[in-house]
Amino acid sequence: MFTIRTLNNIAPTGLGKLSEKHFHIDNTAENPDGIILRSFDMHSMPLNDNLLAVARAGAGTNNVPVDQCSRRGIPVFNAPGGNANAVKELVLTGLFISSRRIVDGSAWVQTICESDALEKDIEAGKKNFTGPEILGKTLGVIGLGAIGVLVANAALDLGMDVVGYDPYLSLESAWHLSPSVEKADSIEDVVAKSDYITLHIPLNDKTKHTYNETLFSKTKRGARLLNFARGGLVDNDALKEALDQGIISRYITDFPEKELLGNENIIVTPHLGASTPESEENCAIMVAEELRDYLYYGNVKNSVNFPNCTVPYNGKPRIAVSHRNIVNMIGQLGAVFTKYSINIDKLVNNSKGELAYNIIVCDSLPENEDELIRDLYAINSVIKVRLLK
Repeated sequence: MFTIRTLNNIAPTGLGKLSEKHFHIDNTAENPDGIILRSFDMHSMPLNDNLLAVARAGAGTNNVPVDQCSRRGIPVFNAPGGNANAVKELVLTGLFISSRRIVDGSAWVQTICESDALEKDIEAGKKNFTGPEILGKTLGVIGLGAIGVLVANAALDLGMDVVGYDPYLSLESAWHLSPSVEKADSIEDVVAKSDYITLHIPLNDKTKHTYNETLFSKTKRGARLLNFARGGLVDNDALKEALDQGIISRYITDFPEKELLGNENIIVTPHLGASTPESEENCAIMVAEELRDYLYYGNVKNSVNFPNCTVPYNGKPRIAVSHRNIVNMIGQLGAVFTKYSINIDKLVNNSKGELAYNIIVCDSLPENEDELIRDLYAINSVIKVRLLK
């Protein structure tokens, strides 16, 4: 029986993938085998010794101590693409409200609701809320992952010209991206020619403040900037200067920060990107299945710190080993199995950065299983060993 702790409300359709026979869901468990969360910040939360996996029901994992998990051999799973359509729809909404002053106009109408000459006042005042159409304009998409591709393709359908940039474009994204999207050689090329710019890149040490003073200086004057990816991608001080100078005409973001409030050219939404019942269910189902497959069989799919590594279950016992990605580890592991006269039916080894992960399927196991596990742990650079029967 595995104990799973939920740190946020998780869609029941997702938790339903974890059978009551094998999983106990407890949002107060002190020593869970697995954790499922959405927005809860785990950085100040101690990790219990027997924790095996963390699953984030969403794409970003900046609220999870990934490096700490990696050092302890704990995979961090996420749900790439699970909320992609929800975010795409919100980005399109942001695109429209950045151009047509819908939010401002609606707020103004509320201020004159008691007017005795409502129609006359509206006709006189609506000229203050004009804005350009997006048809024929250029949208720059920075980051062509699951969401960026959907946004780019949708913008084409709306009659926009689209230019995209992603130096790490995956084969899967390339297959789904319309050939009508112009491929730029650099971010600078994108911002120099785009009337509207939308960010779809992860936040990490390398991407923090990607949109900074230097990039603003190369941006087409009057551009509208949308950020539904992560707040830290934009340098807020440089942004406010760009707004004052007219380089950016409007900024739309889903990440509220105090310094962004009170500016008429900044529209902030309360982190609504994945706030749809459909995306919450999609993400919950994805991570529950990933967590279940890892705890049951050691299979890894959609982990941000572990390599993908899956072996279909064939009824035979298996041992999962994570270790530092250095030379001769397979040889050392093999020597231990030889010592115990274990025939290996199948071995899959994959690596990701500084981590490597193995699933070793055995024909049988010795009676002294504990000694086998002890000897595997004795190998320098081995992080975690799991025996799965």
